[in-house]
Amino acid sequence: MFDLSPEEYSTMMLSLKVSLWSVGIILIPGIFTGWLLARYDFIGKSLLDGILHLPLVLPPVVTGYLLLLALGRQGFVGKWLYQQFEISLAFSWRGAVLATALMSFPLMVRSIRLSISNIDIKLEQVSRSLGASALNSFFTVTLPLAIPGIITGSILAFARSLGEFGATITFVGNIEDETRTLPLAIYTYIQVPDGAESAQRLLIISIILALGALLFSGFVEQRTANWLGGK
Repeated sequence: MFDLSPEEYSTMMLSLKVSLWSVGIILIPGIFTGWLLARYDFIGKSLLDGILHLPLVLPPVVTGYLLLLALGRQGFVGKWLYQQFEISLAFSWRGAVLATALMSFPLMVRSIRLSISNIDIKLEQVSRSLGASALNSFFTVTLPLAIPGIITGSILAFARSLGEFGATITFVGNIEDETRTLPLAIYTYIQVPDGAESAQRLLIISIILALGALLFSGFVEQRTANWLGGK
């Protein structure tokens, strides 16, 4: 049952690579955005919040098509990138990273924003009153206390990236060994004769990876909370 073929193993490793890269490129922007939304009120905040969460409510295929219009070889940004730097994101694994990152970014921001909102702002004010700069206060007070939310957001984003389908297939296609992640491979196998067994193997692997990520998130969050003095 779990004797994976070379194609299935390649699909699994590609999915892990895409998901890890996805989390990596949104981690710092996610922390900054979550902190900004949690600590500041400014003109356009509601609009920014709404735009950030659009991928959660739009059909994923719409997000993928917008990426294709903007970053495809003939897109208004993608054409310039290719002409100037020979960078092409559409129909490549790098484009898959971008698509999954965009879809998972709101989950990371929501988790980090909630975590920072629950930190008593008086702790930051005490740090500032003792001579710490705003930046130093952020790194020594806010960021350590927000670690559980950052970890949770990162793992939720990783799990979401593993399961991304609509935006990925629209923007980068379904190319074996290049963009065919686990959801796309499962979809491919159920469309062909004698593909049920491969689809079932990858289905079980997807469930194990996603469930493992969520369980690990809970474990690390609890350990981190204990380390920070929680129960």
